[in-house]
Amino acid sequence: MIDRRTFLGALASGLLASPRASEAQQTGKVFRIGFIGNAGASNYPHLTSAFRDGLREHGYVEGHNTIIEFRWAEGDLSRLSALVRELENLNIDVLVVNGNRALLAAQEVKAKTPIVMAFVEDPIELGLVKSLARPGGNFTGVTIQTTSESLGLRLQFLKELLPKDTRMAILSNATSPVNAYYVKAAEEGAHAQGIRYILVSVRAADELERAFAAMKQERTRGLLIIGDPMLGANRQHINELAIRSGIATNWPNREAVAAGGLMSYGASFADLYRRAARLVDRILKGAKPGDVPIEQPSKYELVINLKTAKALGLTIPQSLLLRADQVIE
Repeated sequence: MIDRRTFLGALASGLLASPRASEAQQTGKVFRIGFIGNAGASNYPHLTSAFRDGLREHGYVEGHNTIIEFRWAEGDLSRLSALVRELENLNIDVLVVNGNRALLAAQEVKAKTPIVMAFVEDPIELGLVKSLARPGGNFTGVTIQTTSESLGLRLQFLKELLPKDTRMAILSNATSPVNAYYVKAAEEGAHAQGIRYILVSVRAADELERAFAAMKQERTRGLLIIGDPMLGANRQHINELAIRSGIATNWPNREAVAAGGLMSYGASFADLYRRAARLVDRILKGAKPGDVPIEQPSKYELVINLKTAKALGLTIPQSLLLRADQVIE
């Protein structure tokens, strides 16, 4: 018999996480999961935590019946193909990637391991799949659909904040394979809001200071940042430059706001990583990735950083504060 204290201790450590975990331990099966991140480990702590939580909910306990092999590109996307090869050589059971570039790298090296995307952006538009219901091929995952409407809504939040400053900027990564598509969607969103804007593109992090100098010269007050691994990896530097230049930023995810950005609106990345864990479970149970529908986000959030607003000398309108899902003070 197990007493209450022993039971709670075992539960806390994950030993009694689920019948499946116990069964796997009895059979000696240990699942090996590969995970590739575009940036560094310090950019992902709460997301990898959400992923681990999602795995645990389905009976996969790291250190007991599961090993997770993490690899980080540290913002250097040219390393992605080598990281895929490295993980494949470890005979992993499933490969988890985040973003289009990591998926394209896996396709480039013709990875044979089943792939689950923590998120991918517009796979139909990019020609990666013909339908979300039956992606085919060797991967499935969660998609974020970027449209002129969603980008227009982010611009609308900036317009509410800066009603007298209609001069905005749109920042993108010129080397991104989806750059042209996203810029076009952002321009359509700006036109729909009646917002005057300038387009600013960079190819590497060392061009960011020049980009912000150009924005400041154009008297830009609001900045829409298009989601991108390189820009995301440099989010803290971008936020510092924005505050120094007196520019209010709108990012696509809360992680950048936690790093000093002013506001964000987009899918909850933590929710995406938990859902990716559920898809990993389906693959490990024997489902073929190409037969598993690609899912779409169910949770979107508006996040505002009041500390950054104060640094910019801005007062957040009550209309925005009431709509915010999270306010960072």
